[in-house]
Amino acid sequence: MIEQRGHGEPTIVEGIGPAPANRSASDVASFCTLPEGTLVNKVIAFANQKGGVAKTTTTLNLAAAFSEEGHRVLCCDMDPQGNLTMSQGIDPDTLEKSMYDVLVHKTPIREVIAKREVDVACASIDLAGAEIAMSTMIGRERSLQRALRDVEEDYDFVFIDTPPSLGLLTINALTAASRVIVPVQCEYLSMRGLIQLQNTLAMIRENLNPDVEIEGILPTMVDTRTLHAKEAIELLEENFGERVFASRIRRTVRFAEAPVKGMSVLKYDPDGMAAHSYRQLAKEVLSDVQR
Repeated sequence: MIEQRGHGEPTIVEGIGPAPANRSASDVASFCTLPEGTLVNKVIAFANQKGGVAKTTTTLNLAAAFSEEGHRVLCCDMDPQGNLTMSQGIDPDTLEKSMYDVLVHKTPIREVIAKREVDVACASIDLAGAEIAMSTMIGRERSLQRALRDVEEDYDFVFIDTPPSLGLLTINALTAASRVIVPVQCEYLSMRGLIQLQNTLAMIRENLNPDVEIEGILPTMVDTRTLHAKEAIELLEENFGERVFASRIRRTVRFAEAPVKGMSVLKYDPDGMAAHSYRQLAKEVLSDVQR
């Protein structure tokens, strides 16, 4: 446990495998209660090198939705900005140890986990120096993967929030992950980033983690009133088919308000549209992890 001082133009991706079949409502519901022992160490990275696409928001709120279904979830903050950490009411500047220590000094990851609404392996600004500090380390791309082995029996899922880049921290996340969820803001320039991400994933598959695959592409910050957003979603579906989640994360001020209170939107506004969207997304993801 940690201690605090003070207050608390896209193209089709090759190699991602066949798209999942359409699922009925009863199929989705049946997967929400899963057999004991079948979900050990499912590691999902949330990645997109473009910032401001709701990676952190999705990591936290999907974790909260999984927790509501009774699953044990660890959120791992790999972004030096520490937004996931702050979203659970933790000041990164007060941390004695963080994911920097885990990656660079091989500190056991349990020592940087804070138990809040969800369990969070916390980040601080020190993480910004991790890539330089790790540059001479042998096997530096697998540092996170090794660290997570210590807690693989403690959690059903590990969710990894990545920084808005395709550097060593994101490579660590993709090497450790079995699946990747890609939040994409429904704007043309945001979707172009998928090309870079698919190239990085191809490299990861070839050299580090042959099993990592795209779980799905999540349209976020959707404004259904605009023609541009509708055209963006159509372009995503044209290129990625059923890899695009049916769930849509719409714009709402609740996503800005909830972190101020140190909680997920599911706790802050449990009956609101935003919470409902992430619960629906959770059902989609849970229905696929058993395939």
